[in-house]
Amino acid sequence: MENKELNIIIATDCGSTTTKAILIEKNEKGEYRQTFRGEAPTTVEEPYNDVTRGVLNAMQEVEELSGRKILDGEKIIYPARGNTGVDIYISTSSAGGGLQMLVAGAVKAMTAESAQRAALGAGAIVMDVLASNDGRLAHQKIARIRSLRPDMILLSGGTDGGTVSHVVEIAEFISAANPKPRLGHSYSLPVIYAGNVNARNEIKDVLEKKSTLYITDNIRPTLEKENLFPARQEIQNLFMEHVMAQAPGYGKLKQWVEVPIMPTPAAVGYLIQTVAEEEGVNAMGVDIGGATTDVFSDFESNSERVFNRTVSANLGMSYSVSNVLAEAGLDNVLRWVPFEINEEDLGNRIKNKMIRPTTIPHTKNELIIEQALAREALRLAFDQHKLLAVGLKGVQRIRSVSDTFDQTASGATLVDMMKLDLFIGSGGVLSHAPKRRQSMLMMIDSFQPMGFTRLAVDSIFMMPHLGVLASVNKAAAKEVFEKDCLIPLGMCIAPAGNAKIGAKCLSVSIRITTPQGEKPLIQEDIPVGEVRLYPMGIEDTAEVEAHPARRFDVGEGHGKSAHKKFKGGKVGLVIDTRGRPFVLPEDKKVRRELIARWYKDFGMYED
Repeated sequence: MENKELNIIIATDCGSTTTKAILIEKNEKGEYRQTFRGEAPTTVEEPYNDVTRGVLNAMQEVEELSGRKILDGEKIIYPARGNTGVDIYISTSSAGGGLQMLVAGAVKAMTAESAQRAALGAGAIVMDVLASNDGRLAHQKIARIRSLRPDMILLSGGTDGGTVSHVVEIAEFISAANPKPRLGHSYSLPVIYAGNVNARNEIKDVLEKKSTLYITDNIRPTLEKENLFPARQEIQNLFMEHVMAQAPGYGKLKQWVEVPIMPTPAAVGYLIQTVAEEEGVNAMGVDIGGATTDVFSDFESNSERVFNRTVSANLGMSYSVSNVLAEAGLDNVLRWVPFEINEEDLGNRIKNKMIRPTTIPHTKNELIIEQALAREALRLAFDQHKLLAVGLKGVQRIRSVSDTFDQTASGATLVDMMKLDLFIGSGGVLSHAPKRRQSMLMMIDSFQPMGFTRLAVDSIFMMPHLGVLASVNKAAAKEVFEKDCLIPLGMCIAPAGNAKIGAKCLSVSIRITTPQGEKPLIQEDIPVGEVRLYPMGIEDTAEVEAHPARRFDVGEGHGKSAHKKFKGGKVGLVIDTRGRPFVLPEDKKVRRELIARWYKDFGMYED
């Protein structure tokens, strides 16, 4: 595939409700650009029971818009010649509920957590995590395994050469439960064993007759090492061979594509990994949907890049919106609303959104409420991500004098917002907000970046398509990502630290240069409790000197100045001096007035 000439690419993402197709073409300048897109309802369920119907419908829309003949009946035309055909067809999928897995390990905080990271990174929704020390009795574990009906099970446990009894015990629970797969009744459930090599023979004896057993490298060969790639690769292979093979029409779709169909979240994660590695930056991304919210991070830790993905399966903006209210609590949602509202009225509005998930806000107040809910969904999903994106637990660390000031502990989160370079938002509430500045402030409020952080959004949810393209041609995927997918919002400067509202926080000198010339120098003292926006265009550049007060830090240390030069964005430069973590006033009236001022200063909801 790497040697194949790719000039015309058609890619689809088969979502749970919508199948999206995009056309990517190499132009006369030798650039890869996304040119046309089409959408159609996904047809994996009744009355069609054939996912390819939705794929063909989406491609037909691309044909009509582009004038390129792509289909000959129900066949894709290969290769591209003139205005006919394409060079490759690729696809991702989360139709039919995506990939749903049960993971199990010997010790909950060690091998079970590593197995969970492996499954999440492969694009799965983790239904439950079993461990020998999870507090459940044997019959409760067996009943739980039997009731879940996952697509596959990932079993890990023990370091190589260590004890085998715990992982064999979990295998016996799986055998006793004899679980059935979610899709298809004619095949046995796939079980991947990625644990202690010394236990393989016993695992075979217990599980081979009750399941389709696959054995791969140990996820945790030693306490100090985590080896997730082989298990993730096996999960994605089985997703294609077993899970998708049972979904209506996927057998046909598999024959059309030239590279394996990737789970949609895995494709998004792969793209974020690719961007982080190619640019040498620490990157994060979030995809907030109707039912779930995925958070991705790729940070450098101890000279190695570590990728993590978490999925919050009960936090979304339509089907799961009532769960957001239940988990966040009414007060946390209302703290972002700058006007009084009856609590019963708010509850009814949220329930209406849940039972009518395709509705969109029609008034300014409805939009403010929806974006308040989005802030809480994003915040909760980020909290869950930080709990799982951690250093290896159980590792014995030998410290020297040079480690005295290193506070990174075993099991500490790897997500350091002060070291974050790039944050990307995706999903309807962020990608399709009426104003880009609304998307930017939602991300800032929810994730509270520190220091200097670039923010961007996915324009039309193209990241899954580009993720699977990156597995074929990284250069093409990165070029389309930067030029057509990613919309730069701008830079956020946020000092870490806290003080009373109105206290001294930051002095800045801002020099903005546009293609037409240099703007007047801006020099300001910004007190605690402000969110200030300095509009900039995408082609503008800014040179900023930031001098924080003694108790604040912008990345160089408390009270130490920073000097940065960077490009602008659709929104511009945001300076946020609300503190980190910022705490809203408890008095409701004062809080509403403060939120209203921030929204007004930011131009959030003006016509």
